[in-house]
Amino acid sequence: MECMVQDLSVARGGVPLLQGVGFSLVPGEALVLRAPNGAGKTTLLRCLAGLQPPLSGQVNLPEEGVAYASHADGIKTQLSVRENLRFWASVHGVADIGEALERFDLVGLQTRLAGHLSAGQKRRLGLARLLVTGRPLWLLDEPTVSLDTSAVALFGDVVRSHLAGGGMAIIATHIDLGLPEARVLELGAFKARADTMDTFDEAFL
Repeated sequence: MECMVQDLSVARGGVPLLQGVGFSLVPGEALVLRAPNGAGKTTLLRCLAGLQPPLSGQVNLPEEGVAYASHADGIKTQLSVRENLRFWASVHGVADIGEALERFDLVGLQTRLAGHLSAGQKRRLGLARLLVTGRPLWLLDEPTVSLDTSAVALFGDVVRSHLAGGGMAIIATHIDLGLPEARVLELGAFKARADTMDTFDEAFL
């Protein structure tokens, strides 16, 4: 099982952002994406998650093997913490939510309505869904938003455990998650050239 991206080009709102992106991951590896805001990190992750098509290139990921955590927490506010996790576990055919509750320090909050949680607690609940997907490749877009220092450390532990178990992760973040073994991909090297943008625009004239 390997993640392979070759010569990938992506656009947002009809404007090319990145071109020629390429990398590979094998089980146990993590890749950190770095770039200024607006440079294309989210667009790239959405493309890898299959939420939007690329302009060109190839994406080969584990079939039915991707879990995507975006800026949104993706929780149902009218359900309790436990009910939220049970819902997502049932979607992915997973029976046990105990580990997700424990690893994200949600045991004491499991009967509370998600809508009554703080921003940081909601974020922990949203990230806890990763542990009930059973999927090997995590795509994480600024996962530590709203988390305090202790919660960031907790999340770093979860990612390390995922990698140690043969999982993979691609993470857009400027925060140190304590993953010294993770490779860093500077997306600035793949910024779309002006001539590429001109050609793209002309196709719609």
